[in-house]
Amino acid sequence: MQKGADDYLTKPFDLTELLLRVKKLINKSKLISTKTPVTDTFNFGKNMINFKGLECITKKGDKLPLTKKEVMLLKLFIENKNEVVPREKILQAVWGYNVYPTTRTVDNFILSFRKYFEDDSRNPKYFHSIRGIGYKFTDN
Repeated sequence: MQKGADDYLTKPFDLTELLLRVKKLINKSKLISTKTPVTDTFNFGKNMINFKGLECITKKGDKLPLTKKEVMLLKLFIENKNEVVPREKILQAVWGYNVYPTTRTVDNFILSFRKYFEDDSRNPKYFHSIRGIGYKFTDN
């Protein structure tokens, strides 16, 4: 459902069914809103991300500027740490519902993150590809 709809009912509908679906959507909304918000900075390994300053300090100690899209994507991963973030959720959260960049766009951001933050980009410790689904950030 590309326009943001989560559910629909055909007419005529039963009031009990409508109330059950509304309750389900409210519970889903509560789960989303209870995620731990990201602070102004986040540290993992030898890396540090300064979200307000739009910059990071890499594993080598280099200070690099980050784009707004990079910061949005990093926040999304950190808010969903240890969970697989589906590609569709990434595209909706970072690029918006109506704009769908090529699939390589997301892949290129991940490659950049691995270059910045991973000791070995071929064997990532933090940014993992989950084939056919999306990506996962881990900080273990």
